[in-house]
Amino acid sequence: MKLFIRDHLPFTFFYFVQLAVVMLIFLLDGYTNQATMIYACFLSTCIYFGYLFYRYVTNRSFYKRLSIPIESLNDVTSELQSAPLPESLDHLQKQQMQHYQQELYTYKHKLNDHLQFMNQWVHQMKTPISVIHLSIQDLDDDELLESIDEELDRLKKGLEMVLFSSRLDEFERDFHVESLNLYSLIRELTSNQKRLFIRHRVYPELSIAPSLFVTSDEKWLSFVISQLMTNAVRYTVEKGKNIIFRGTQHGNKTVLEVIDQGIGIPKSDLPRVFNRYFTGENGREFQESTGMGLYLVKEICEKLGHHVEIESDGKTGTIVRIIF
Repeated sequence: MKLFIRDHLPFTFFYFVQLAVVMLIFLLDGYTNQATMIYACFLSTCIYFGYLFYRYVTNRSFYKRLSIPIESLNDVTSELQSAPLPESLDHLQKQQMQHYQQELYTYKHKLNDHLQFMNQWVHQMKTPISVIHLSIQDLDDDELLESIDEELDRLKKGLEMVLFSSRLDEFERDFHVESLNLYSLIRELTSNQKRLFIRHRVYPELSIAPSLFVTSDEKWLSFVISQLMTNAVRYTVEKGKNIIFRGTQHGNKTVLEVIDQGIGIPKSDLPRVFNRYFTGENGREFQESTGMGLYLVKEICEKLGHHVEIESDGKTGTIVRIIF
């Protein structure tokens, strides 16, 4: 209604202006029957407002469409009243919607092709990495072996990050919920990452009851914990420190804490650590930081129905909690 009134205010103004001009011409011409003039103005005004009422009724859906924000595509495709202006708007919007859907389908098809190519490429790259890893085992130079092995681990983790990132949009098609023994899962993951711990001279410490179970997807959760584990080791610069994995039960919630004794996170960076591509002050010192690790952790946990939070005083390490 407000939009209709605003649209017809200029028209109404000029109507009354021209009505006053006509009456003024009659007065200047000597016509003195004011009652007849007032009656004529009254009839003309009634006809005018009757026309406005008819126009509002016939174009009501048109003005409603323009004044109410669109919340879904169904609002765009809803039928309008049978009047020239609404019909023209409806026809135009349907053409635009068809064009939009065609472009959307084209881009979606290209995106799917791109993701499929990325997945195939990642899987193809895993084979030469495995071959190189086996080939260097016969090297006599321990320092060279350790250096190459470290770079291979970085390549492998980078490929895994690309793979999981590309699968995130189709998460619903690629997850399986089951009951997982938290202690066994962490023990297996720390065993798989033993070269990482040995290389940085830090040690995992498990403080998890063997009877503690969580409900989650093993593959996605393993990636999340591995990412937290890698970050904890990477930012623990002093040798001989521990990475503590603590599991506790609070009512119907299970909490897993990954506690490191590293350099910590500045308080000014804490609100943004889960943002995509955010590396913060520590990322400028550690060139390996991509700003994607904690972002993926947050996104995956949300899709799994878990809650993740981070705590640090910026000096004595970091605590990351996953709440199941």
